[in-house]
Amino acid sequence: MLEWMSAVCMLVLVATFWPVLKRLLEACTSDTEQTNKPVQVQQEGPPPATPAAAAPKPPGPQGPGAAQAQAPQLAFICKPSALANYLLQHCKSFCRADSTAAPAWSWRSFPALQTLFGALWPHESTVHFVRDHLQLTDDGLVALDWAVGGGGASGGAHHIKRRRTSSNSTSPILLIIPNSFGKITRNVLKLCEAALSHGYLPVVFNRRSQNSTPLSTVKLQQFGDPADLREAVRYIRYRQPASRLYAVSESTGSGLLLSYLGECGSSSYVTAAACLSPIFRCQSWFESGPSWPFNWALVLYQKICLSRYRTALSEVIHTDSLFSSSSLRSMEEVLFCQAGLKGVQVEGAWEAYWERNDPLRDVDEVAIPVLCVCSRDDPVRGESQATLPLELFESNPHFFLLLSAQGGHCGFSMSEEDPMLWSHQALLEFFRATTDFFAAEERSKLAARRRGLSGAGKSFRHRSVSTCKRQPVCSHNIHAIYNWQRSYTR
Repeated sequence: MLEWMSAVCMLVLVATFWPVLKRLLEACTSDTEQTNKPVQVQQEGPPPATPAAAAPKPPGPQGPGAAQAQAPQLAFICKPSALANYLLQHCKSFCRADSTAAPAWSWRSFPALQTLFGALWPHESTVHFVRDHLQLTDDGLVALDWAVGGGGASGGAHHIKRRRTSSNSTSPILLIIPNSFGKITRNVLKLCEAALSHGYLPVVFNRRSQNSTPLSTVKLQQFGDPADLREAVRYIRYRQPASRLYAVSESTGSGLLLSYLGECGSSSYVTAAACLSPIFRCQSWFESGPSWPFNWALVLYQKICLSRYRTALSEVIHTDSLFSSSSLRSMEEVLFCQAGLKGVQVEGAWEAYWERNDPLRDVDEVAIPVLCVCSRDDPVRGESQATLPLELFESNPHFFLLLSAQGGHCGFSMSEEDPMLWSHQALLEFFRATTDFFAAEERSKLAARRRGLSGAGKSFRHRSVSTCKRQPVCSHNIHAIYNWQRSYTR
């Protein structure tokens, strides 16, 4: 713990001291009208024609590439669809540029401080967790932490009676996937609070050996291997069969969520999903790494977490090489790309590893709406044009990008008065709007059937129900949960 606190102090001094001074100097000479830029709605194709005599309207769709030409405070980038138009009409946070703009003099205008505050600053939360240990088919263990409210910040979780929700409950479930390093951040706790206040049942998925989960087998979860998550979803569906399931991932945890959605396709059991500050180009991110203070802190944190299992891991990997690693790539290679205890590097193992674990490898199979909330000043992901696959959002009707000018990495703390983070408000509005949209589509289809309009179904695009590509045992059928057709892609 002392080593970790020292690392945090060093990281704060090195990563923020110079950027703070630089930004303060720039703020003194910057144009204050920069914060009043309009929301940009970028959609593929030409903007709709508007009569010359028509009254002024909000900003309309813009062609691809407009995001790079200008940098508004808030941009909503997607392919034109009925669902996209519905989201713009019913999600207030998508159209409020002022909600994502921090004053130039505030610490919230500095991305490094936003990132550190959201990840490391302590948070006195009234939310506590009831843990379920789930034994997997290979005898491994993962943990599901169900968030429960009440009890005051000073009361420990052990003072709360173990409560299980009824299997007949219809409250929606919010599955939260933290970052791949297992760190439960301040923002994850605040998300649990917001979800509880909106009627959700939040549950945090903890990978093997992470967040005090016992390591019962000498096997760690690879970056984008969704096998453990698939079994956890089965258990959640078994426990809450009448509830809708929504999923949220944070930072590098988005790699696991996107891999799961891609492999299972329309059989994922998830109604809608959201990714907060996702890392899309993961192989290049591991190879180049974030800026060195963040890289150093992440490597140190991972070493501290794995040191608990050093003796057990020494049976299958070369632990001396592991704990002498100085980069995220070298640690990942030692854990998953080397053969034998001598640490022999297998030729082509690194490329083969990412062929199996790249989050976007099956992105065309994703069959549910996915919202990605990112910021242009993300110091961990890197520069937007090189790290954001804008072509994905411009061509795939299931993916929506909400891109803010500020927010750091998983920060998005824009106002001192608002207790809920803007990113959390956006994803909760997104879940509500998508659910309402599907319900309205179903009602209109049923009404057309009652009127005997046999040709009404021709306006809907059908797609056959698929099963998981690599795991035929996954028998989830999304149409058994709710009966909507993919008309929102029109």
